[in-house]
Amino acid sequence: MMPRLGAKYPIEIEIVSKPKAEYLTDEYFELDLPAAPAVMVGKEIVVEGSNVAEEKVATVIRRHLGLPESEPRRKSLLGRLFRR
Repeated sequence: MMPRLGAKYPIEIEIVSKPKAEYLTDEYFELDLPAAPAVMVGKEIVVEGSNVAEEKVATVIRRHLGLPESEPRRKSLLGRLFRR
């Protein structure tokens, strides 16, 4: 998802991957960064500790860049039936 959004918007994408034990150290907590997995745009934490929809990340990126928000996609018939 992130490489696709990086290609679509003029924004730098940085992916940090560490062993889980490194996220649980005192040094990591002192950095005041979110718990993994997480997505941040600038200093804003979009989601922390769970998955996130691409649409939500794109909305935050657009707001960060000063672009107008995109129109929400209409749900399909199945999406409306199952309330996804």
